[in-house]
Amino acid sequence: MFTATLTSAKVTGKLSLMSAELFRSPLHERHVALGAKLAPFGGWEMPLEYAGGGVLKEHAAVRGAAGVFDVSHLGKARVLGVGAADFVNSCLTNDLGRIAPGKAQYTLCCDSSGGVVDDLIAYLYGPDDVFLIPNAANTTEVVRRLAAAAPAGIHVTDLHRDFAILAVQGPSSASALAALGLPADHDYMSFTDATLSGVPLVVCRTGYTGEHGYELVVPWDAAATVWDALIGAGVRPCGLGARDTLRTEMGYPLHGQELTLDISPVQARSGWAVGWSKPAFWGRDALLAEKAAGPRRTLRGLELTGRGIPRGHMPIFSGDDQVGETTSGTFSPTKKAGIALGLIDTAPGLADGDLVQIDIRGRRTEARLVKPPFVQPSVR
Repeated sequence: MFTATLTSAKVTGKLSLMSAELFRSPLHERHVALGAKLAPFGGWEMPLEYAGGGVLKEHAAVRGAAGVFDVSHLGKARVLGVGAADFVNSCLTNDLGRIAPGKAQYTLCCDSSGGVVDDLIAYLYGPDDVFLIPNAANTTEVVRRLAAAAPAGIHVTDLHRDFAILAVQGPSSASALAALGLPADHDYMSFTDATLSGVPLVVCRTGYTGEHGYELVVPWDAAATVWDALIGAGVRPCGLGARDTLRTEMGYPLHGQELTLDISPVQARSGWAVGWSKPAFWGRDALLAEKAAGPRRTLRGLELTGRGIPRGHMPIFSGDDQVGETTSGTFSPTKKAGIALGLIDTAPGLADGDLVQIDIRGRRTEARLVKPPFVQPSVR
C-alpha cells in the first residue's frame, strides 16, 4: 500500500533556521497572487489570511466545507537504518510499538528535565524507516538531538526543504480528494502513497483543526501542481490565522505556548502521548516523578462569559489571588465568544465550571473554567 515515496524528491540541501532571513514556501508566488497577508512564523514568511476572505470566512470554510493550508514550513526528517524505529522509540515519548507500518503517531521530544523540545508526527514506514514532521523552528534541534544519539548504522537526515505539506481540512475534504482521484477512505492516522498529475505524494489522515482532513506530503518542486488542483476542485485557501482559531477551539497545544521546555506533557495534559510503560525515552525519569507527585499546574480551558478577546500571557485570578496565566487566547468564530487556554495552579482546587477572571489589558474579565474542546470535533 505504501512505499518509500518520501525519498523520491530531489534533495535541495540542508536548512538552518538560525539565519535572520525568512524562508519562503514553494507556493509563495501563489500566495502573493491570491492577495495573502504574509507574516513571519517559525522563521518562515507564511500566509496569515487571504484577500476576500479573512480569518472568519476561512475558519467557516473549514468548519462547513473544505480549506487548504500551506504548512510547508513544518519540518521533515527521516531516520533510516536497521532498528531505526526502535531507536526513535527509545528517544521520543509515545510508543511506536502501538502502531503498525502505514500508521502515523503524535509524539513528543523531551529533554532530561521533562520539558518539551517539540511535538511532532512520526510516520512509521517499517522497522528501519521512520519519517518525522516536527515544527518549523524546532526541526534543526530535533534532528541534532536524534543524530547525536543515533548508533552506528542509523542515519538522521534533515529534509526540511525537500517536501511541501498541504493540509486539506473540513467535512468536504474527502470528496475533494476523491474528485481528484486521490485516496480518501483510509483510517484516521494512517497514510498511503498516491499520484496526482504524475506527482508522487503521501496522503495522511491527519490534521490540526478537529475536522475530517488530510495532510499531503509533496515534493517541494511539485507543490504548485497539487495546490492548483486543490483550488481548482473548489477547496478554499486558508492562512495560519484560521489554523490558529481552529486549533484553539479544539484545545490543541501549540509548541512555544502550551508546550515548552518549561511546560511538561504532564502539565499540558498531553500524557496520553507518553508511553509510560516503555523502558526508555528522553525525560522518562522526570516525567514519571512528576506524574506520581502530581503537577503543580495544569492546562485548562477558559470561556469568557462576557465580551473580550484574551491573548497569551495574561494573568488569571481567583478573587485577589493570581492562580495562573493564559498560554493562548482568541475569539472563537464558532462559539462567538472569547476563549483561552491557560496554566492554572492545582493548589487552589479549582474545578471545571468555576469562575475566574482574566486580566485583559488592565480590565478583569470573567471566564468559566471548561474542559476542551470548546467545539465538538468531527474527526473520524
